[in-house]
Amino acid sequence: MIDAHQHFWDPGGAAYEWMTGPFAPMRRPFGPPDLRPELEHCGIDATVLVQSLNSLSETHRLLALAVDTEWIAGVVGWVELTDPAVSDTIASIRATPAGRYLVGIRHLVQDEPDPDWLLRSDVHRGLQAVEKAGLAYDLLVRTRELPAALEVARRYPGLRLVVDHLAKPSIRTGEIEVWASLIRDFRHLENVVCKVSGLVTEADWDSWQTRDLRPYVAEALDVFGSGRLLFGSDWPVCLLAATYEQVFQTAIGILRDLIGKEPNAAVTDCAVRTYRLTGFVPV
Repeated sequence: MIDAHQHFWDPGGAAYEWMTGPFAPMRRPFGPPDLRPELEHCGIDATVLVQSLNSLSETHRLLALAVDTEWIAGVVGWVELTDPAVSDTIASIRATPAGRYLVGIRHLVQDEPDPDWLLRSDVHRGLQAVEKAGLAYDLLVRTRELPAALEVARRYPGLRLVVDHLAKPSIRTGEIEVWASLIRDFRHLENVVCKVSGLVTEADWDSWQTRDLRPYVAEALDVFGSGRLLFGSDWPVCLLAATYEQVFQTAIGILRDLIGKEPNAAVTDCAVRTYRLTGFVPV
């Protein structure tokens, strides 16, 4: 079983500007010793460690953690997509001893003022570099950026794309149709997969119920099918609303009910294929 989306950070060494207001409890170090007991308790064999800061130095720190942590199967890092030398940057990272753990790239697109940021010509040059390097690209987008993400998916059928957190639907308000109408356009785009992750923090942190999340997971399952869904805990961000075990059991439980069988093999196989995780055989 693979958790395809978790984070580590140390705010003492970098400026995580989003860790303010209700997210202020996240402003402390989180590392492998904090997560290991949760993985062992839930039977998680490996994880994909994902960036949370648009910083090349953070990418190198995460890769170093992967070298020293046997259960980190891969790292989704960050590079400056708009840099004309982005191909050289990716190559230099992969040339390091830790570079073998780089399996994907992500940018905090949701924080860009322009909802069409993904459609910029300099960004497309960067996406082409990611595709050429054989890496996946994680789409951290909300509903407003989905049209641009869709255009990227159509334009680059050879680029493996991962929609993080179901594109963050408005679970807290219960609105679903606008999000669903956009996510349905990804149905036949085989280069796109979707993470069942980050849902509890899009719901009401204090009062969410499984029934609040289920319609969104059901819609994603209808669009992507069980073979194009991954499980991600989004730990430690999820701790704002739930424990690791609650997140895991809720997500897997919803999928089990909807699919009619245990989903672990399907979501793990999708993670292995999408991120090309070495050392793991698709089940």
